[in-house]
Amino acid sequence: MTETCNQALELKLKRLIIDTLELEDITPADIDPSAPLFGEGLGLDSIDALELGLALQKQYGIKLDSEADETRRHFESLAALQALVEARRVN
Repeated sequence: MTETCNQALELKLKRLIIDTLELEDITPADIDPSAPLFGEGLGLDSIDALELGLALQKQYGIKLDSEADETRRHFESLAALQALVEARRVN
């Protein structure tokens, strides 16, 4: 059961990233959970991080401090983001 929940959350987060950032040429299957979201991986930038942070707050009630080093770690990969959501989501 937990595995299914994890897979469902992973897919929801992939779709959240694609929809929020309007990544038209990317499918959920294209996003490797362990690949970096920024730089060489998905190639996101700081504006994308802000938009994604707002989407996470709206969807899951997660508030992040954009200046905190901890926040940077949460955005390192989809897997890190998923761990954050699992640990801190309100709904």
